[in-house]
Amino acid sequence: MKKKTVKIIGAGLAGTEAAYQVLKRGYSVELFEMRPEKLTPAHKTGGFAELVCSNSLKSDDPETAHGLLKRELATLDSLLLRCAYSCRIPAGAALAVNRGDFSHEVENALSGQKNLKVIRAEVGGIDTDADALIVATGPLTGGAFAESLAKLIGGEFLYFFDAAAPIVSAESVDTERAFFASRYDKGDASDYLNCPMSKEEYLRFYTALRTAECAPVKGFERDEVFSGCMPIEVMAGHGEDTVRFGPLKPVGLTDKDGSRPYAVVQLRKENADGTMYNLVGFQTHLLFGEQKRVFSMIPALKNAEFLRYGVMHRNSFLCAPKLLSQSFALKETGKEHIFIAGQLSGVEGYVESIASGLMAGINAVNFLEQKPPLILPDTTVIGALTKYIAESPTKNFQPMNGNFGLLAPIDIKDKRKRKEEYMKRSDEELMKLKIES
Repeated sequence: MKKKTVKIIGAGLAGTEAAYQVLKRGYSVELFEMRPEKLTPAHKTGGFAELVCSNSLKSDDPETAHGLLKRELATLDSLLLRCAYSCRIPAGAALAVNRGDFSHEVENALSGQKNLKVIRAEVGGIDTDADALIVATGPLTGGAFAESLAKLIGGEFLYFFDAAAPIVSAESVDTERAFFASRYDKGDASDYLNCPMSKEEYLRFYTALRTAECAPVKGFERDEVFSGCMPIEVMAGHGEDTVRFGPLKPVGLTDKDGSRPYAVVQLRKENADGTMYNLVGFQTHLLFGEQKRVFSMIPALKNAEFLRYGVMHRNSFLCAPKLLSQSFALKETGKEHIFIAGQLSGVEGYVESIASGLMAGINAVNFLEQKPPLILPDTTVIGALTKYIAESPTKNFQPMNGNFGLLAPIDIKDKRKRKEEYMKRSDEELMKLKIES
């Protein structure tokens, strides 16, 4: 008897991870992706798992929430995490990747799987008759498909605004006015190129930033920006020192003369060759001309060549606690075969999206096999995050990153020992579960 097919809409981070989890369990996958025939406002290619806003998957230290989340994904055999490590470029304690190589690695790994059919076409609506369906269309979901999904769930989407940072050519950075170093000497000293500013230079830059003209974004209001991706000009509006104590903080960095600068702009490698750098923390929706004018006031970027300017876009998400179970399936009776993964589900962040795709893929197979869904305990980062999106109050629900604040508490006052215990407890919980790998 032929095994049933799982349809997956969207070949981003969540969709490709879900596809792998389904395929490795012996089921067929139809993976739909509208790119490159139709691009979103943020995507540039038709590649699988294209990273849009940044090339960093955040900390790799297992004593941080994102490091522990990666550790859990490795235990659960995440394809995308393996691909990320194989395409890693230096970035201190962070896991950063070459975007193009990462996308190609994911696509090549999936292309080698049997029972995968890729359909390069825009999907106009929800196929409620599918054996199992995973919607992983991402935060830029729109058009007829969004209308069909809204009709299915009986309501409209919620949303927030997200932004991406600009990228500059490495050879255009004035290295006489910059220095290589990682904050607190974590990682290789060449991981970050730092652009220091004196107090006078910073204040001139800050004044220009505060008065620069923004690009019009339909429906944008300042309180609708996700805190982790706040445009730098919006952050500057909160006070003169907000930016200097945020992405431009000089702590943990020493200039060539041994002094600590008043403010520092960090540039992180965008590719392994180090020919491109992105401005860390410089998400923005300034007009392109204004980005060139204002960011060129940073001394080391006086003659910078901007390879890509920052952009802003609207991100949609569902009211997950109203609609989704911890398996990422719709709660409504008769729709339990439909799963929502990725940022559309209410998780926020690259690695979190991968985790949601992994869980949705496993649980789609469990549904087809009439097995109970895999629900991880809230002593793991994945379990705590899925509990948050499924059980939070529906009023004022907002997307969430993985963080220790979500975990079931441990009564240990020493912060370092508590983090160690979080890791130990997560390892033990995952070892108890019988999960096919």
